[in-house]
Amino acid sequence: MLATIKNISVTYDGVGKTFSSGDFISGRITLELGKDCKIDCLSIKAKGKSEVRWTEHHNKTTVTYHSKDKMFSIEQFIIREQKGQDCNVVAPGTHVYPFTIQIPQQAMPSSFKGAWGKILYTLEAKLSRSMRISSKARAEFPFVSKADLGSIPELMIPQHGTKDKKMKLFTSGKVGMDIHIERMGYYLGEDLKVVASIENSSSREIKPKYTLYQKDSFFARGKRRVSTKDILKELGEPIPPSGKLKVTKVLKIPQHIVPSIFTCSNIKCEYRLKIVLDVPYARDPEIKLPLVILPATQTPGLQPPPYSDFGFDSFGNANQPGWNSTPQFPTAPTAYPPTAPGAYPPTAPGAYPPTAPGAYPPMAPGAFAPPPAYGMYPSLSDFGGKS
Repeated sequence: MLATIKNISVTYDGVGKTFSSGDFISGRITLELGKDCKIDCLSIKAKGKSEVRWTEHHNKTTVTYHSKDKMFSIEQFIIREQKGQDCNVVAPGTHVYPFTIQIPQQAMPSSFKGAWGKILYTLEAKLSRSMRISSKARAEFPFVSKADLGSIPELMIPQHGTKDKKMKLFTSGKVGMDIHIERMGYYLGEDLKVVASIENSSSREIKPKYTLYQKDSFFARGKRRVSTKDILKELGEPIPPSGKLKVTKVLKIPQHIVPSIFTCSNIKCEYRLKIVLDVPYARDPEIKLPLVILPATQTPGLQPPPYSDFGFDSFGNANQPGWNSTPQFPTAPTAYPPTAPGAYPPTAPGAYPPTAPGAYPPMAPGAFAPPPAYGMYPSLSDFGGKS
């Protein structure tokens, strides 16, 4: 038996690019029909959401921790049943319905996938028919938060850490280090310069180790799960016994990692720079400095094309026809009687006089301050506690 709906899919323009708040995302729904199809509704929905899930075993009991959060959801109707009208009948063949949706202009976390949670941004096409299960198609698109170091003063504060340790047992003397980095905030792909003053008053050679690691926190039902992973590791030059050295180490922040996340209610993504002095036969002293990783240069999403390029007003007309790669069978037009001539006379000149000057006073400066460019980072005090 020939299926009515052979396939439904959704694609978007600019695959491989990233999108940010305020960008327009354009695409198309492709519908393949095997025979005439009565459609109640065809819609496209753009949404962003986060979800966390993990399980714990306590004796013979298994507990699942689960939480969800929604960043935004916007639905646009391509075909929609109107009261007093018959269902929309679409002929067999392949039909393409274009759309354009604007992502809300608000602070939202970047796309993310971790050990026990994810942040996804998707386009979902949905075809609804009477007394039938809805047909759906979904496509993920990459979202990156907007960021600007200049608008977040806290991220420009230099970071500093110091550590001294007296050796015992198999190693005598003491070692110490004083670490400086230029600031807390760095862009993806940027160089991170670490200035280290290291004193080795011990009886053994020591080596500094530099590690950039990622710390992800997941929250659900009042509980927290943490996972960490090393992003990069580098070894410094050895320092001989009774030696003192000031060294500069340049680390390249990778381009492929996820920017820091602080605006999501159930997922947090942080970064730390850890410097360890590798001392033989002793516990290694270490310093950890917080880092905030910002997105690299923004790749803007596609701007909205003129409505005439679609052949319809993508925001105002919910029942526009799609493009068709195969001929459609003719269908009977809707029986609307022609409007009688003169039924709607032209508006008389001057019927709507212009607004009087001064009727609306000018907006006071600062009455509506623009939102911060990147309201996702905490104050320095928020980095307290275990790291």
